[in-house]
Amino acid sequence: MVPLDIRHFAEGRTKARAYFCYLFSKNIQNRLPSITDEMIIPSLLKIKSELENCDGVYLLDATGTQTSPTYTKDRELTEDIGKNRSDRAYYYRSVREERCIITDPYPSLITGQLTVTTSYPVFDENDNLRYVACIDIPLDEVLKVSHLSSMDKIFSEYFKFAYASFAIALAGIALLLFVKGVESFFSYGIVPSDFKVKDIFEATILLTLSLAIFDLSKTLMEEEILGRYKEHDISGPHKTMVRFLGSIIIALSIEALMLVFKFAITDPNKLIYAIYIIAGVALLIISLAIYIKFTKLHIDE
Repeated sequence: MVPLDIRHFAEGRTKARAYFCYLFSKNIQNRLPSITDEMIIPSLLKIKSELENCDGVYLLDATGTQTSPTYTKDRELTEDIGKNRSDRAYYYRSVREERCIITDPYPSLITGQLTVTTSYPVFDENDNLRYVACIDIPLDEVLKVSHLSSMDKIFSEYFKFAYASFAIALAGIALLLFVKGVESFFSYGIVPSDFKVKDIFEATILLTLSLAIFDLSKTLMEEEILGRYKEHDISGPHKTMVRFLGSIIIALSIEALMLVFKFAITDPNKLIYAIYIIAGVALLIISLAIYIKFTKLHIDE
């Protein structure tokens, strides 16, 4: 199943990258004087021979233009020479990060199947970029390289069960708070002549808290159990933390607004406490922005 394969790839991506980076560093000498494509291509073909099911290997120059044929399993695609690949992730990410990288799965133009490209920048003795060596590997082969050990699988299943238990428990708490909030709302009556703003504060607080807890439960279930990652810039526990803090910020913002109206009606001298909550919300927003910034930087490394 393709979605499951992609999730397994995400889990074992670090291990796969380490393996392919090892192959590159073992076979291709970096930062040597007078580096030419004739020096690199034999090493690429050697790596290809070690990877029996490799889709193809090829070499790009510093501008992203392909300088060699695409060496596939049974032929050489000479028509690829001269094509510019500077807009491909395997080129610009490798150049930007100045290290070996592995791309996300994408449909291969050669086989039509999901493929992953790993690329390796080659520099001369003056640290000037000269080439980018690229290898296309079928997703199935990458999964074999990055397969989880039996211990990894045991812990993975355990964590899934734990997250599912917490998510179900949180959903139950959210339901109880929702029921209590609705009950509290209707206990005051909904007759316009008897309607008082202060009477619905308790119900609003309960419903807001219920919504925040339910959103956290939904996030845990989708991301940790079902593996439905909708965004790509932040993922895993970082994304769960962002969603959780976002729910808290929204809930506190609503509570602060409620307190402003309540104290404005009942006791204006206590408005300062609502201001304290608003200041706390502002501090949380700033902290969340800093967390997102540094989390994205960490993921990009």
